Amino acid sequence: MLIVRPVTHNDLPALERLAIICGGRLTTLPANRDHLSSIISSTQRSLKQLNHEPGGESFHFVLENQATQEIIGVSGIEAAIGLKWPFYNYRISSVVHASPELQIHNRIPALHLCQDYAGSTRLCTLFIDPQCQREHHYQLLSKARLLFINLALSRFAERTIVELQGVLDKEGKSPFWECLGKHFFSMDIAKAIYLVGINSNAFIATLMPQYPVYAPLLSKEAQAILGKPREDVTFNMELLKQEGFQHRGYIDIFDAGPTLEADTKKLKTISHSQQCQPVIGEKANIEPSIDQWYLVSNQLQPQYRCMLIPFNPDQPVLSEAEASALLLSKGDHIQYSPVQLSTPN
Repeated sequence: MLIVRPVTHNDLPALERLAIICGGRLTTLPANRDHLSSIISSTQRSLKQLNHEPGGESFHFVLENQATQEIIGVSGIEAAIGLKWPFYNYRISSVVHASPELQIHNRIPALHLCQDYAGSTRLCTLFIDPQCQREHHYQLLSKARLLFINLALSRFAERTIVELQGVLDKEGKSPFWECLGKHFFSMDIAKAIYLVGINSNAFIATLMPQYPVYAPLLSKEAQAILGKPREDVTFNMELLKQEGFQHRGYIDIFDAGPTLEADTKKLKTISHSQQCQPVIGEKANIEPSIDQWYLVSNQLQPQYRCMLIPFNPDQPVLSEAEASALLLSKGDHIQYSPVQLSTPN
């Protein structure tokens, strides 16, 4: 039985293990014990706050196998980015160069350094141990965050974004970084990602070029991967698009990976969510079909729990084990939302 819950200080060794496995690929999951500890502290502090508008809160969750008590994944939410530290992107838009005398009118794509997403909610730190990566696991760990947001929408921004890692070449290098970033930062991309991960990102404003970067001046390899995700996160991008996220021309300043955005309230998991008071008892032992899987969570922010289970909203029954895992007592209400799976298990 898998469950998503807020991270606690007892999970620090498990987070360190996941950060090492991740290998520095996520800015928000650096292999730095102090920073990982601060992630946990921030989560616990944010859960106790009763803010009614987006602020600097952050929440991280773990995916736990309750049978073994093993932590196999982590994901997070930042309620509002760019408030304490700058949050940079490149915005791809056209610059017009025209000469009436020569009858030439050129629209040239250019990269503009910006902070347009400041104040947005960000989904971050989605990572699952490669040995445990399954569609069910990704769906649960990723979308459980949205049901959490739905518990208190006023605490989160009207717009939610997600950053996806950019394309790497056969040698594991980023063509975009090799063409652009390394000339300004004088360090490898892994170190730059690590510094941002531990919130030492003031260097970006001082080192990055402030003027537009004309895309045709980049190498062909760099141009070809602008706004494209790394191969191993393509599946995640498809899940996000199904949820309602779109790419509107913003990319990561390091590897040119796409930044996706959506209206928070219109995300499918949120807009299709409902509440009910389930019966706790024996469930019919029927093999579920693809369309009978639901995210089901309690309504306790500090003790949030979420599962992906077969569920029938017309006859809302939870087994004793499911109710216990969700910390439910008789008479408690739940929220639930359908999940579209490509395979039944």
